[in-house]
Amino acid sequence: MPAARNVERLFGALAQVGRVLTGRQIAGRGVTVFPDDIFLVSYPRSGNTWTRFLLGNLIDQNDPVTFSNVESRIPEIYFSHDRFLRGLPRPRMLKSHECFQPHYPHVIYIVRDPRDIAISFYHHNVKARNIPDDYPMDSFVTGFVAGEFDRKFGTWRDNVLSWTVLRKDNPAFLMLRYEDMKRDPARVLGEVVAFLDRCSFRKIDSNAEALQRAIDLSSPEKMRLLEKQEAGNWVLTKGTRQDKPFVRSATAGGWKSQLSPQSVRAIESAWGDLMQEFGYKLVSEPTATPAQAVSDGGARG
Repeated sequence: MPAARNVERLFGALAQVGRVLTGRQIAGRGVTVFPDDIFLVSYPRSGNTWTRFLLGNLIDQNDPVTFSNVESRIPEIYFSHDRFLRGLPRPRMLKSHECFQPHYPHVIYIVRDPRDIAISFYHHNVKARNIPDDYPMDSFVTGFVAGEFDRKFGTWRDNVLSWTVLRKDNPAFLMLRYEDMKRDPARVLGEVVAFLDRCSFRKIDSNAEALQRAIDLSSPEKMRLLEKQEAGNWVLTKGTRQDKPFVRSATAGGWKSQLSPQSVRAIESAWGDLMQEFGYKLVSEPTATPAQAVSDGGARG
């Protein structure tokens, strides 16, 4: 039996080498990186797909982005073969969820309130059949904080810190807040265009009319309509439950009515210091340590 397992491993390794050599390997973390690449990076469920629609509709104003063509316009590295990605016109724009990758030359990084991410991630896992409809949200949040639902990208804190600390003040790095994009998408898109210009990306017409057109074509309502028409063909949704939408409310602050105080406290206790650095106001009382509780009790006595 051990000999048979060794043979299986050998053939598996040879098959892997064959996929890499012939370009049939899914790109993922091993994607070939060119010096003029732009990477859209975020922790999952932080608005990366919406950002792809916004930028795609601004970059090519004669051909609107749909779920049917987005993977050939601004592809996600986890769904395409490296050979296909290498053949795209350069400079390329690629979507990634990786923690810090030092070889990514230009990065647009999106930060979102982790309390809202928790809700979006919960419904994403229901849609993907990873958890049942009646899975308790509080239990999900406990696992979410521990990074149990997508370990390869770390926790929200791991992912955010890896980029914002190691690329801070780097001119080839631009950080966006999802909430700012929702509040004033035209202003944020203008910042992105200026960044792309500094990175010598292709020339983009960014007058007020072009910006508003991109915003309108990328609205949650428009994206939901496209999803209804194309969900069966898009790689991220075709194998998932069709009765559950991928594009939901797309709001900022929805956690206030959807998370229990227990779940809010769990997220804020784990990441509150970092959340405040990015302007996310905490609402739960800090949990007292046993030493603090004894001290407070003695003072009251």
